[in-house]
Amino acid sequence: MTPLKQYPPRPDKVYFYGTCLIDLFYPGAGLDGIRLLEREGIEVVFPDDQTCCGQPAYTSGYHDEARAVAAAQLDLFPEPWPVIVPSGSCGGMMRTHYPQLFAGTEREAQARELAGRIFELTEFLVHVCHVKLTDRGEPQRVAMHTSCSARREMGVADTGPALLGQLERVELVEQARAAECCGFGGTFAVRHPEVSAAMVDDKTRAIEEAGAEHFVTSDCGCLMNIDGHLEQQQRPVRGEHIASYLWRRTS
Repeated sequence: MTPLKQYPPRPDKVYFYGTCLIDLFYPGAGLDGIRLLEREGIEVVFPDDQTCCGQPAYTSGYHDEARAVAAAQLDLFPEPWPVIVPSGSCGGMMRTHYPQLFAGTEREAQARELAGRIFELTEFLVHVCHVKLTDRGEPQRVAMHTSCSARREMGVADTGPALLGQLERVELVEQARAAECCGFGGTFAVRHPEVSAAMVDDKTRAIEEAGAEHFVTSDCGCLMNIDGHLEQQQRPVRGEHIASYLWRRTS
């Protein structure tokens, strides 16, 4: 696997940016992500005042409002430590769009500096921690869904599967059209509910048809959308954030 950027040596400390969906719906995934980092001997600092990254407003065209929300995050990570984000979506906003959002303002340099320290969780575990996992779970067929932002903005489509590939008793199956969106897309699911519903139905069918007994993803928005649809349809396959899956099978 060829990294898309230059990666630093393993640091002693990192910041952890929890994201709104982890804070409100999946706190266990955030805690498991922190546990995975701490197990690698890294001290994790969680700034208490962190809030939304500003992506919902930004992708809806409200750039002034997004800038106001994002500006509140810029001062939360003053030390030159990596900022670990358990979401390609929020990570993509902070790494890719913060420099654009603050271009031409007095905070452009600060936004660019922070963007250079943003790492998606699985990316950091693979390319910086060089983590080695020991599987303690039962045999299972698992499908991995990588979010559009993780795949296209963060460039980390391979890191989740690479981690799952270390688990000896996990058979990683690939669903048809694995790179397609699940239909969540942040506010897209709200603005275009019928299209979103058709997309997630296609995604869940593909996961089941691949023979998966379980699915994992590194983004809670995708997890909420896909797992919620599976539950609504009373289907047997269920989902989990990859941080929780890795921690559960290796601890």
